[in-house]
Amino acid sequence: MPDYSETDNLDAQVVRVIAQTQRIPAGNISLDSTFEELKIDSLDGINIVFALENEFGINIPDEGVQNLRSIRETVEGVRKLVEEKSQTVPPGAA
Repeated sequence: MPDYSETDNLDAQVVRVIAQTQRIPAGNISLDSTFEELKIDSLDGINIVFALENEFGINIPDEGVQNLRSIRETVEGVRKLVEEKSQTVPPGAA
């Protein structure tokens, strides 16, 4: 699995997944793009969530999905989940 510790790599990876899922050129997507600007609706959002979960090996909670409105929010959410995953505490140790 690639190392996502570098901010630029994770940003680019999230943008690439969204671009592929939506069939939008990655060059048309910036961190400041909103889903509304990109014409991404809630059904598209579900497909993006599944693609991101598969790409990064994470589980995006439903309440987190409802708050995603932009590329930046999505990148930040994925980053947080990837970081949490890399610091996973064994069951019963918490």
